[in-house]
Amino acid sequence: MPSIVDRPAQPYVAERATVAIEEFPRIADRLPPLIGTLAGHGIAPAGPPFFRYRVRHPGMRFTVEAGVPIEGGFDPDEPAFPGELPAGKYVLDTYVGAPDGLAAATAAVLAWGAREGVTWDRTEGPGGEEWGCRLEVLRTNPLEVPDPTRWVTDLLFRLAD
Repeated sequence: MPSIVDRPAQPYVAERATVAIEEFPRIADRLPPLIGTLAGHGIAPAGPPFFRYRVRHPGMRFTVEAGVPIEGGFDPDEPAFPGELPAGKYVLDTYVGAPDGLAAATAAVLAWGAREGVTWDRTEGPGGEEWGCRLEVLRTNPLEVPDPTRWVTDLLFRLAD
């Protein structure tokens, strides 16, 4: 069952792409090089990597960032860029399973929010539904747990202020 949690602001480094679901590996595959770039500069991740959904476009396309939290600042070479996840109240739900179940897990959280009367940090923009902060935090390292049915992902959706 989802819960509401407070989260502090969190600096991160990311790359961004607009993809359809079937193209998602194109952005997901950017995480290992990002982590490698940080390691090459002596920077350890300050938490698990994540996907930040910025815009849900018509036709089930998404502008997504593949990000790695860091402590302090770092100015990476393009196409990577620095960012900050906003502080605030978030709905948190934890999903265990393969990535192909994440859409249903997300739909369940959104339905729960509708029943509970929560107001999400999202607006309708010219390109689609824009989210202030909507995350999939990857708590399982696939190199350590190769069975995707055992992967743990935190779904975090920021509430409107």
